[in-house]
Amino acid sequence: MMYGALDIGGTKIAGALVDGEGRLVARSRRATPAHGSAAELMAEVSAVLEELSARPEWAALSCLGIGSAGPVDTDAGTVSPVNIPAWRSFPLVDRVREHPRLPSAIRPVLVGDAVAMTAAEHWAGAARGVDNALCMVVSTGVGGGLILNGTLHPGRSGNAGHIGHITVEQDGPHCPCGARGCVERFASGTAIAAHALQAGWTPRPGTVPTAAAVAEAAREGDPRALAAFDRAGRALAAAVAATAALVELDLVVVGGGVAQSGETLLGPLRRHLADYAVLDFTRGVPVVPAGLALDAGLIGAAAVAAAPAGPPRTAAGATGGLAPRS
Repeated sequence: MMYGALDIGGTKIAGALVDGEGRLVARSRRATPAHGSAAELMAEVSAVLEELSARPEWAALSCLGIGSAGPVDTDAGTVSPVNIPAWRSFPLVDRVREHPRLPSAIRPVLVGDAVAMTAAEHWAGAARGVDNALCMVVSTGVGGGLILNGTLHPGRSGNAGHIGHITVEQDGPHCPCGARGCVERFASGTAIAAHALQAGWTPRPGTVPTAAAVAEAAREGDPRALAAFDRAGRALAAAVAATAALVELDLVVVGGGVAQSGETLLGPLRRHLADYAVLDFTRGVPVVPAGLALDAGLIGAAAVAAAPAGPPRTAAGATGGLAPRS
């Protein structure tokens, strides 16, 4: 039994074949032409599928999950990623289903990329065994997903937990989603790099001005880089505190490319969270790094696609979590 997975974001289009233990046995990756046409974007998705389907393990494929930047519409099988302008209500499930090497009996299962990461972390990562958790992806954008009462909670359309578009500053900068002051405008990798540049930070010669470069400068003590990460941590903390007040959390898990900066991001987040989460039932929620690093989106997409139609199970077999069929 082999599970297929796609993970589509503003930076990369990744694919994998995943076994029943959550291990990646094959993978493929392409850069996302984020400002290309819809056809150019789909061509890269097809190229990833071509590479995976050339593997001998493809013959054992039983399902295919797609984790995509959102918003998504899981019922319609469409995606409208904020950071991929050419895809608006794009019929991604139908287009993937048309791939000539995908078995006709398999209908791809769509889920938001952060919800996929949440499923993975609850199955085999940092949120394993936790009843109520918020899992965040801090990368090109900022997304999130929820575990409530031990069960993945994607919501009616598959977008529940989308913390990146909680407003944390009423008169803040306009967001591509159409609102103002969204978390994503402060805490995404793009926003961190832009704020540092505006403050006068410059990358080393020959270095691209990315969040990773800002993180390196912050570790070296650059005050402008440190301020950019402090700003990001404060926005995340405000949104986490609001979420904790709404649903009561036992744990917050932070993953994604920007989260690879470790304490450079998590330190300010925890510090500001102590200021925002002041009610007794919101105070002291642990904030930890993701356990599955950058593979969580792929593992989670596979897990969601493979989950049985009945009550979800934990990896240990108890009712209430999420694990693929064996």
